[in-house]
Amino acid sequence: MNTVPMVVGLDVHKKSIAVAVLKPEEGSRMEAWTIANEPPEITKLVEGLAVKGMPHFCYEAGPCGYPVHRQITGMGWPCAVIAPGLTPIRPGDRVKTDRRDAEKLARLFRAGELTVIHVPTQAEEAVRDLIRAREDALIDKLRARHRLMKFLLRQGRVYRETKSWGVAHRAWINTQTFELPASQMTLETYRQTLSEMENRLEGLHKRIETLAGAEPYKTPVRYLRCLKGVDTLSAMTLVAEIQDFDRFKRPTGFMSFTGLVSSEHSSGNRIFRGSITKVGNAHVRRILIESAWHYRRPYTMCQVLVERRRNCPREVVAIAQRAEDRLRRKYWHLVQRGKPTQTAVVACARELAGFVWAIAQHFPKRSV
Repeated sequence: MNTVPMVVGLDVHKKSIAVAVLKPEEGSRMEAWTIANEPPEITKLVEGLAVKGMPHFCYEAGPCGYPVHRQITGMGWPCAVIAPGLTPIRPGDRVKTDRRDAEKLARLFRAGELTVIHVPTQAEEAVRDLIRAREDALIDKLRARHRLMKFLLRQGRVYRETKSWGVAHRAWINTQTFELPASQMTLETYRQTLSEMENRLEGLHKRIETLAGAEPYKTPVRYLRCLKGVDTLSAMTLVAEIQDFDRFKRPTGFMSFTGLVSSEHSSGNRIFRGSITKVGNAHVRRILIESAWHYRRPYTMCQVLVERRRNCPREVVAIAQRAEDRLRRKYWHLVQRGKPTQTAVVACARELAGFVWAIAQHFPKRSV
């Protein structure tokens, strides 16, 4: 019996799915057609192919999410979701169609040249979406502030007393009025928009903190908060984005996933390493870089950090202490060598990823 499976490449779009079937007995010859992206059509496709062999499905991750994956796996057949940024591209290939994309996926998947991503459960995806909604709300709040301040600047209203967005600054904004009704309505609109953004962000913060205090996030968040520069929101972002740290067998694998490793273009005796690859999860990369800025400061055991580490395992606290000592020395070593502060912080963020991975090895084992 032929043990080579039938490979089915799918190019998934909002309304349609291009299908390419690579059968084991037909070499590189493929069958290709297009179906509607609707559950009954997908069911019909899977059942029809299951009669002819053992289909293995694959498609690239994209804006359509994971419903196709969940439907196919729910019917008992394997379906891999591929990282689109790591799909090989031939330099001379200048023709791109849905059919060719599906055929390429099937061919490369059989050759083992594709990188399969971790597909979260619906509950995990819901928490991850909530974290990302909070990030979007933070951006909206910043834009609302900018619009309000630039409007006041255009009208010659400049606040020079203390720091912006403090208590005194907000009181000053609330006292501003205009004689012209149009200008007054513009001001009130910008102030109301900012207030709505702040209220929405506060509600998201409370919901995320509630989730952080419940299982299965309670223990991982508590352990990660032992690290300097990592608090509840940062820890929840790391846990929600990664979900399963066990898929990274070594810390270097997790570092590569964050996109914080250096790019390289070497040939023969020539070795060139450039900027970071930025291939991977941008949300995790941002959190690690933000946290790494805290390691510029001298070693201080503040009361807040003491409280975070209380009742945590000795091994976890020891990892956090090693991280603080090593990253502080690394940052100042690089700065004293003449490296820009941003470069030094990114280098620290890369090593911080390794310490996050080390702490994650002490998380409770996930139930299968």
